Amino acid sequence: MTQCNPDQASDHPQEPDIRVADERAPINDENVNTARRDLLKLGATAGAGAAAATLGGGALLAPRSADAQVVPAPIVVSPWNTAWAFVQPMPIPGVCQPTSTLHGPPAQNQPWTRDFVTANGLTPHVRNNPGHGQDEEYYEARAELHQRWAEFGNVDPVYENGQLVSSGQFNGKMYELECREADWDFYPPGATVNGQPNGQPILPSKLWIYHDLNSNAAGVVRINARYGEPALVRLYNSCPVDNRGFGIDNCTMHLHNAHNPPESDGGPLRWSISGEFFDYWYPNVRAGFASNYRNGTTYIGPDKVARQCPGDYKETQSTLWFHDHRMDFTAQNTYKGMASFYTLFSDDINLDTGKGNSSKLADRGLGLPSGEYDIPILLADKRFDPTNGGELYMDVQDFNGFLGDLVTCNFKIKPYLNVQRRRYRFRLLNSGPSRYYELSFYYRKPGARTNTPLGFVRIANDGNLLPKALGLGSVRLGVAERADIILDFAEVPQGTIVYMENRLDQVTPEGNAGVLRASSIDPKQRDATQILQIRVGGLSGSTDISTSKAKLLAMPTLLPLPVLPPVTRTRAFSFTAAGAQWVVNGQLFDPDVISAFPIEGTCEEWTYTSGGGWSHPIHIHHEEFQLTTRNAVPVAVSSEDYSRKDVVRIGNGSVGILNSGSITFRIQFRDWYGDYPVHCHNVVHEDHAMMFRFQIVPPTDPNAGN
Repeated sequence: MTQCNPDQASDHPQEPDIRVADERAPINDENVNTARRDLLKLGATAGAGAAAATLGGGALLAPRSADAQVVPAPIVVSPWNTAWAFVQPMPIPGVCQPTSTLHGPPAQNQPWTRDFVTANGLTPHVRNNPGHGQDEEYYEARAELHQRWAEFGNVDPVYENGQLVSSGQFNGKMYELECREADWDFYPPGATVNGQPNGQPILPSKLWIYHDLNSNAAGVVRINARYGEPALVRLYNSCPVDNRGFGIDNCTMHLHNAHNPPESDGGPLRWSISGEFFDYWYPNVRAGFASNYRNGTTYIGPDKVARQCPGDYKETQSTLWFHDHRMDFTAQNTYKGMASFYTLFSDDINLDTGKGNSSKLADRGLGLPSGEYDIPILLADKRFDPTNGGELYMDVQDFNGFLGDLVTCNFKIKPYLNVQRRRYRFRLLNSGPSRYYELSFYYRKPGARTNTPLGFVRIANDGNLLPKALGLGSVRLGVAERADIILDFAEVPQGTIVYMENRLDQVTPEGNAGVLRASSIDPKQRDATQILQIRVGGLSGSTDISTSKAKLLAMPTLLPLPVLPPVTRTRAFSFTAAGAQWVVNGQLFDPDVISAFPIEGTCEEWTYTSGGGWSHPIHIHHEEFQLTTRNAVPVAVSSEDYSRKDVVRIGNGSVGILNSGSITFRIQFRDWYGDYPVHCHNVVHEDHAMMFRFQIVPPTDPNAGN
């Protein structure tokens, strides 16, 4: 009898078994850090018309040296006609559906590798690979065991003589996504490459998107997860070899902001090739569950009932997202379509329940708008090449970053959204690659010559509920930052047109100066500040019982900040330019180097600085942090900085028109052992070496604290 290996990682650190197969392993030569297989494949299969210099993208082919010089490609101007503005509905992200039975092998701790299948005499998992246009044997790219797998109630399957005799058990929900190519229309029907009514029609763009196999949702999708209910997401890589000028058919799905073990973090060194799958396991448990809050914590909700949960209830999260993170190709693959939402609800303690319309106090928690009134909006600026049928275009030669000339909302250009006269929750996400946004809402009263702002209440910063709700008129988002806001469309009459606009002036991908533009007079112009038209209809069919903006603002707290232990170590990291590349502490990213070894359970104080004033939204995986100072000034309790963060803006335009030359924060490392990255989320900077890795270790590790 053969059984999958038991969980050997529950209490001991694992050295990360990064992709060491010869077809993927990084090679180190004096100027380049890439894989020979990637170079050969992309050089042979890039889309027709792609110049040799752009095969697969500059990130792969660019020399990794501090004095590298690259000349940007000519500016491509997207086709546009004002008749195309606000004629398409904004897609609402489809909700992925869990399955009771996975296609292929059951969920297990032991990776379903070719060696495992062969050693146990098992039948390979054969399925169609749309990217290759044929049936193929799919094996798992994961090379590490899941830490604490058995602790969460998972039982591995048992095989005997090549047959499955016990299917085991997975404790939680299982999802199946496929990353594949799809035709996607950013433009409305009738759009032409020259912008004229009778010109050549714009062709659909070839996106690489997430497709849910069980609901058929595709494009920007949404996984609704819950604390206390682990999730396993099986991602099939079915990307084509032909990259049509940018991107690579390797992928790794990073669940941004999640408190997950490194083998399921979706970091830049753990990827799959087309024709493989990867099982990502998300415990959906709060930080501290295995360290400083082993016995859990108790939260008293709005219904005055005390409920206990594993970990620290103050670490509860809400709006997460997932995107590709393949080393050297994060910007290109994410820009190509690999970005979606993961919303995490906390109905286990009656907090952010996803049932804010319920009349039962035990269900509604904070009473936030839910269901159809809870709308995620993914912002991404794009550029389209009229000489190539209007297909999605990316300049991979400019290492400073990339700016599109048309902003999309859930992958549509200047769409409209129908709403009812009631409260809504918008989950705003800046998916990049390089643009910052300053978002606000306004409408014009009949006969008025000026705009009237529509204020909102901000309830979350990144993936985290704020300590106290903020009443605002605008919100700034660096790349990868999120803002959950509450808008009340009952404040305006039926038939009102409300615009969401981006007024932040940004002309170079390196960053912005924090200067705001005036609202554009004609919202239909290509470069107008207005990016989404919201059409206000009548009252909703049922009474809106979600919590009002005034009551949210009056609450003493939404969720208190966690209490951090004393600092045991301080570190400093400088994010600067080096020729055409980007560096941290003067060093290009080296996948073989670990730059810090924080001890599990300890709290450290880190300082980030930005040289030259460039704008850098810096993201740290796995743990959130609390800012203490910006430019050496203590963080104000009334500011957005007073919160838990996983991305922080440094450099020009960080806050208002000010340059944040430095920020300092405190962060605690808990529960999981292994390596995670820190990087600039202007992902072009990340792909051009502005990244480093840290590794969480036990106090007995020889590198502990280094």
